[in-house]
Amino acid sequence: MSKTPFVTKEKAEEISRDIQTPFHIYDEKGIRTNARAVRGAFSWNPGFREYFAVKANANPFLIRILQEEGCGTDCSSLTELMLSEALEFRGDEIMFSSNDTPAEEFSFAEKIGAIINLDDFTHIQFLEYTLGHLPKTLSLRYNPGGVYRISNGIMDNPEDAKYGMTKEQLLEGYRLLRSKGVERFGLHAFLVSNTVTNDYYPSLARTLFSLAVEIKEKTGVSLSFINLSGGVGIPYEPEQTANDIAAIGAAVHSVYDEVLTPAGLGDVAIYTEMGRFMMGPYGGLVTMAIHEKHTYKEYVGVDACAVNLMRPAMYGAYHHITVLGKENEPCDRKYDVVGSLCENNDKFAVDRMLPQIDRGDLLFIHDTGAHGYAMGYNYNGKLKSAEVLLKEDGSYALIRRAETPRDYFATFDCFNIIQGLV
Repeated sequence: MSKTPFVTKEKAEEISRDIQTPFHIYDEKGIRTNARAVRGAFSWNPGFREYFAVKANANPFLIRILQEEGCGTDCSSLTELMLSEALEFRGDEIMFSSNDTPAEEFSFAEKIGAIINLDDFTHIQFLEYTLGHLPKTLSLRYNPGGVYRISNGIMDNPEDAKYGMTKEQLLEGYRLLRSKGVERFGLHAFLVSNTVTNDYYPSLARTLFSLAVEIKEKTGVSLSFINLSGGVGIPYEPEQTANDIAAIGAAVHSVYDEVLTPAGLGDVAIYTEMGRFMMGPYGGLVTMAIHEKHTYKEYVGVDACAVNLMRPAMYGAYHHITVLGKENEPCDRKYDVVGSLCENNDKFAVDRMLPQIDRGDLLFIHDTGAHGYAMGYNYNGKLKSAEVLLKEDGSYALIRRAETPRDYFATFDCFNIIQGLV
């Protein structure tokens, strides 16, 4: 598949005259269209809900769009829970899936009525001690261990993951919860990240649906919901084929009818908590070429850096780059596209074939809508960029201003330096 920016050179130039580069930009139309496709793919299940993984992108303007499209939120921290409450998500519209969780976070989750998804068997006692009781609804997280395979090969090694319970712990957990008065039970598992295959969710569904039948037989607990979590990925590279969410939903439906319905579990709600699939392709980082360097390699220096997009530096992850206005020119120049951090891994691309890049060119770095801005930090004293929403009508709005030095120094309360420096 080809990679085409959702913003034109002309629109990017218009915005950059108003909002200084670099900035992340998001496509409202794409976000809404995709959310409706997800809802449609699982419409066969009356209780279905997508819980957007807030860790992927915590901008409230974007989360509000998903809220309007019927999504809930999946939270992993106190501040994400606070954000969900501020956006008026209520009760079971919020899933709290955390690990190594402080007591205050469990308390706040219970206060706002969020569904708590426990990561470890010992957390049952910890939660009861913290709250003085157990909520009427609880979910447990499963880790099957070993190597997880699907039809197209090895996907990951859950045994090395810190998340979830063994099957034995899970079964004992449901028995214990039931004995303590819990009335509504859920099951959750996150085994693989960023799969670009239609087989992952159906394979995971078979694993969890079969486990749900075993749970009912061995503990008497009938699950109310099964959370397939995330892991449905996006094609970062042009030659990859995108997941077909309609095909995925239909395949999960088939497994549901084959495994759950005959076992008397045909009323189980299906939940998902995707982040990357919901938002990733609908964000991009717009940055300007400001320097060129000719040494042992050809370098293009841009005004963004790993502070704005950490994935290439952290994981060596591929993000496609389009030089706006030069989409049809030959990619006959080999560049490293770099930022200004004092770290040699601050590179958005290494040995990338691109059109000739001149100072002042705008580059569009694709697929930054999830785990892009959200992973930013302030190393080297660098400041986080602005975020912009490209609206359905073609207009745009600033949805987060860029950080300023005053923001950076604001937490140094014990030093009287802000007035002198800002």
